[in-house]
Amino acid sequence: MAIQFFYESRDWSIKWMCAQLEISRASYYKWLHREVPAQEQENIKLAGLIKEYDERFNHILGYRRMASWINHFNHTNYSKKRVHRIMQKLDIHAVIRKKKKKYKSAATAATAENKLGRDFDADAPNEKWATDVTEFKIPGTQKKLYLSAILDLYDRYPVSHVISCRNDNHLVFQTFEKAIAANPDAKPLFHSDRGFQYTSKVFKRKLIEREMEQSMSRVGHCIDNGPTEGFWGIIKAEMYQLYEIRDEASLRHAINNYIRFYSTERPQDRYHCKTPLEVRNEALQAETVQEYPIAQNKRIEKYKEKWRA
Repeated sequence: MAIQFFYESRDWSIKWMCAQLEISRASYYKWLHREVPAQEQENIKLAGLIKEYDERFNHILGYRRMASWINHFNHTNYSKKRVHRIMQKLDIHAVIRKKKKKYKSAATAATAENKLGRDFDADAPNEKWATDVTEFKIPGTQKKLYLSAILDLYDRYPVSHVISCRNDNHLVFQTFEKAIAANPDAKPLFHSDRGFQYTSKVFKRKLIEREMEQSMSRVGHCIDNGPTEGFWGIIKAEMYQLYEIRDEASLRHAINNYIRFYSTERPQDRYHCKTPLEVRNEALQAETVQEYPIAQNKRIEKYKEKWRA
């Protein structure tokens, strides 16, 4: 391959290169005119697709999602192991998110029981909602933007989100009102952490008025709100790879655009390579709602048994 490359691109002498590499010219020409096996041709085609998708999505795809997305969009059936093997050969890897900092818990005025109990499965849309607030640093400044979002645990669809320069009650209340405006008949179990916005009397009154049951994570158990924490991790791992962020305006644009991408263009294995919006629309229009149970992970189950409170 090296001889072929330098001959075609730089017109180097084949005879001289064969002599330097101690390869007979006959062996080179035999290799050059060989019939490429069908499997090798397929691997070359797959390698091209992997390079294309890695470049298009700016290195956010690991081998599992790479296999799923290639199969989904190209109507193929490549195995994850085959994709993994070729990605290793090409030295293509997904970006790895940084370890999160640990924060101390703050005192709260009024809390609710953890009624969700880490049961993140939902049988239909608007049965269980989870919410949280996360922060993003604005490049070149000491300022931050705060993102508040509410996820539906059935389809992982962000039913509402709001961006603000301040992490206050208004941010959370506005997110809640947007979710209600989009889903006026919804009466889900509403889960959050013990942030001051969610423990306020005003917010509790809003939930009572909408006939919603409140649930809260326990102190020091961020996994009690696992889906929302996972959503933040996905955004922060992928968004900075997909968009150029220079200032507050570009950061706001990136957040809004990524949530649109996540909702409408990013297929997920759990939903048979459908996007959250596709799953939601199908469920809202169907007489019988399709179930998408969370696949059991033996390693996680073993961890739960060890540390179950």
